[in-house]
Amino acid sequence: MQDSFFFQAIIYLVAAVVCVPIAKKIGLSSILGYLFAGIIIGPYVLGFIGQEGQDIMHFAEFGVVMMLFLIGLELDPQKFWRMRKFIIGMGTLQVVGTAAVLFIACSFVLRWEWRATLVISLALTLSSTAIVMQTLKEKGLTNTSMGRSSFAILLFQDIAVIPIMAILPLLAETDGAVNLEHVNQSLISDFEPWLQTLIVFGAIGMVYVGGRFIIVPLLHVVARTRLQELFTASALLLVMGVSFMMQLVGLSPALGAFLAGLVLANSEFRHELEGDIAPFKGLLLGLFFIGVGASINFSLIMADPAFIIIFTTIFNSIKFFVLLIVGNIYKKSSDQNLLFSFALSQAGEFGFVILGFALQLNLMPEELSNQMMAVIAISMVGTPFLLLINEKLIDPYFGVKEKQPKDKYDSIDEHNDVVIAGFGNFGSTIVRLLKTNGIKATVLDMDSDRVDSLRKMGFTVYYGDASRLELLKAAGCDNAKLFIAAIDNPRVNLEVVEMIKKHFPHLKVLARARNRSDAFELLDMGVKDFYRENMYSAVHLGVDALVELGHRRYTATRQGQRFMKYDEQSIARLAEKRHDKKAFLMTAKEEIEMQEQLLRNDLYAQLGANDHAWESDDISKERREELDSTTD
Repeated sequence: MQDSFFFQAIIYLVAAVVCVPIAKKIGLSSILGYLFAGIIIGPYVLGFIGQEGQDIMHFAEFGVVMMLFLIGLELDPQKFWRMRKFIIGMGTLQVVGTAAVLFIACSFVLRWEWRATLVISLALTLSSTAIVMQTLKEKGLTNTSMGRSSFAILLFQDIAVIPIMAILPLLAETDGAVNLEHVNQSLISDFEPWLQTLIVFGAIGMVYVGGRFIIVPLLHVVARTRLQELFTASALLLVMGVSFMMQLVGLSPALGAFLAGLVLANSEFRHELEGDIAPFKGLLLGLFFIGVGASINFSLIMADPAFIIIFTTIFNSIKFFVLLIVGNIYKKSSDQNLLFSFALSQAGEFGFVILGFALQLNLMPEELSNQMMAVIAISMVGTPFLLLINEKLIDPYFGVKEKQPKDKYDSIDEHNDVVIAGFGNFGSTIVRLLKTNGIKATVLDMDSDRVDSLRKMGFTVYYGDASRLELLKAAGCDNAKLFIAAIDNPRVNLEVVEMIKKHFPHLKVLARARNRSDAFELLDMGVKDFYRENMYSAVHLGVDALVELGHRRYTATRQGQRFMKYDEQSIARLAEKRHDKKAFLMTAKEEIEMQEQLLRNDLYAQLGANDHAWESDDISKERREELDSTTD
């Protein structure tokens, strides 16, 4: 029973659903909730999951890959290129500095064999991309000085995994202690070094060329089907395909996913890809953290708790001070530097990979490898606590001056007071009118071909389904003042308005209505400012018809305006009766008769008014005489 898929799935989901809200309720991060969930259901507490927890964690590492893809999507390629010296500089100082200090300390104090010491030093110098980036996002620190520095070092560490994994077999070969045929290697590991290098750069080039000239056109084809599930499947295929290709040539799957995201960062599909991938990323990252918690070997820790705890503390301290020095070199403010150093002081998920690979190569004893894996797991679990200590005890005194507002969404390109959903004939007219009056709007549209064409014409339009909450947040609805629903599809338009009213009640909503039925639905949602698309053009045509038939322009225009006013007033009264067909028809008949009578009265009364911009006194007098003769 306990081995069944459904039982295991229920255990993981229940653990997450129970532990994460509790953690958030008491002021802890969601990561700690997931980690505690893993510990509780793991083999050393309740025992609901056993060794399969390790397998789950390896599978869930794909969440880290998805996270790097999303980071790439959110990063402007030009901005990334400008950061290259920053990434290489800070990354090199941190990786080399931490590894060197750890190697010297372990060699002279613990007297470990030099190859095992080197492996451990390299494994522990890498930080957890999953924990750091997720924590930064939760705390709204992604675009702070500390957030940018953390990202630079994490990206360099992901790149550094490649040469580290390449060095380990060389260490084993010098000793002849292992048969490398039984070690998992890349598809090109037997090739000449120069050819391997050429293939690696070729693979990176394929990601760039494929993203620009193959993936984007294919996404256009998929988008035309208007099938959301197909677009989601395409997004997953993109991430998995690029990751698999990178793995084949010996590169980090996470690095490949990041490059793919970077290539697509300026495409019109950016926000839609974010919306599709984000739920999977969140779920898999949660599963990954549960796996980390479940993988902590408490029996091993209890066998020598003093060594594990002391070593973890010293290792974290060494890494913390190295990061502090790096931050000082790059002139980080004290508050940002402390937060930066605390955030990256743990070991990371790639440490498990390196230690496991080294164990296959017989570079270190199994017991030492298991102890170091326990150290990595404990340091990862401890990071949220360190950040909490910084937040509660250090941050109040120093203050993180660059902290972002909590409602800021990192992937947003612009924040405008107006958000418009739908850029068809209706919506484009609104956008152009606003633009000519100096008002910028964030525009969303679901038609990929239209978005592509409009972007070439110079319009800033984002492709995506505006009925998705993630996209609305990305568009800045949390901070906007006005939302205009102008989508061609009436059903989708109503869904979007309903979403806005539910999640962004502060927003003033102006909504397009195809007909009276749409207007009734909008009234039920509390939207009083609706605009029937055929109403105004029909009235405008009617006004012109009156002019052609001899009415003065002022009179005809005034009658048209009053007709719309009375008709809009009748909508609210008719809405109350629309579910009773008989009552609705009777009320509609009464409304029509009343409108006709009111308009006749207005027509006669307004002739006494004199608008010199439209008609002269003589024309008004002439028209009054014509009306009197008709009445007689």
